[in-house]
Amino acid sequence: MTLTSLNRMNETTRAIRIPHMARLCVLGVSLALGLSACGSSKLKPAPLESLSSSARIAPAWSVRVGNAAPTFALSTTDEAVTVASTDGNIVSLDIRSGRERWRAQARTELSAAVGSDGRYAAVVAASNELMVFDQGKLLWSERQPGRVLTAPVVAGERVFVEAVDRSVRAYDALDGRYLWVYQRPGTEPLALATRSVIEPFRDTLLVGQGNRLVGLDPLKGTPRFDVSVGTPRGTNEVERLADLIGPLARVDDEACVRAFQFSVACLELNRGSVRWSRPQAGTQAVAANLQMVVGADGTDRLSAWKSDNGDALWRIDRFANRGLSAPAFWGERIAVADADGYLHILAQADGRTLARAELDAPLAGAPKVVGGTLLLVTRRGTVYAFRGN
Repeated sequence: MTLTSLNRMNETTRAIRIPHMARLCVLGVSLALGLSACGSSKLKPAPLESLSSSARIAPAWSVRVGNAAPTFALSTTDEAVTVASTDGNIVSLDIRSGRERWRAQARTELSAAVGSDGRYAAVVAASNELMVFDQGKLLWSERQPGRVLTAPVVAGERVFVEAVDRSVRAYDALDGRYLWVYQRPGTEPLALATRSVIEPFRDTLLVGQGNRLVGLDPLKGTPRFDVSVGTPRGTNEVERLADLIGPLARVDDEACVRAFQFSVACLELNRGSVRWSRPQAGTQAVAANLQMVVGADGTDRLSAWKSDNGDALWRIDRFANRGLSAPAFWGERIAVADADGYLHILAQADGRTLARAELDAPLAGAPKVVGGTLLLVTRRGTVYAFRGN
């Protein structure tokens, strides 16, 4: 496929963004969730449960970088966390102390950020310019033919970018040399304006292509496997939307993923096959460990399944309509935030609330855990680090 033909495809691809509480109205019929929510733009959130003062937790450190978009991502190594703001600040922080390691300024508004391997950092400007930095110094930039919302991936001295039309491009991190482009034929023309799946796994690049997970050879851009997470059903483009929502929840050689408005599935990555799938109409990524998979549905009912076979473990509904984020496993606990800026720490065994903290805004992107440290970034651009007891 040529770059010219991909440019034409970008002109016809449409991306839609569905606000959290409006999704039920737009998708209510296809998801069998009822239409009672459609009379108002926002349902009343469940009240916070009472907790003792000893159940409150405080961050080990916090640093404000600048406002972040909901699709922005934390990029981490064992020692550093890299974040970016919508106005172009890119900052690498030491995970233990919050100390600034290096800083860069893109000097333009960003649409996708940030991907980093600790040294190189990649962002995409609202003008579709891919920009790559080395320890804060701009190395090169390359204009992309279409809109990008998902943070680029930096791995193996290469930069990988997935646009909203689901095309994936690869560049040499050192000099910006164009390497290859991939786009699976026959995908739906309507795409979801949210973070997609593009992540490295051993010597394979995993990318979401609609409702399918494709494993690509990172050197050539050729597919190694192509697996359907489920068959979307519907009478129109919106009802058939089943894009995979990033980030993947990786556990050794397996990964679990959310197919928008459709299901949660766990896959064996070496075989490129689905291990199990369960219907759940949700809009946020899931979390997984060796014991369980956790995710919230469209009404913010939080469910847990066994990792090995998908059997139900528990389900809680006390966060109904609170706008839950993607969760994260933090030792024997689960961390999840809501749209009012509260961080909830839950027991893995049964979902009961152990602690709560108030953040300065809702989260941008999914929480991450590195070496026992829980890392979050809010839409006000504040990075929080919580340490386990």
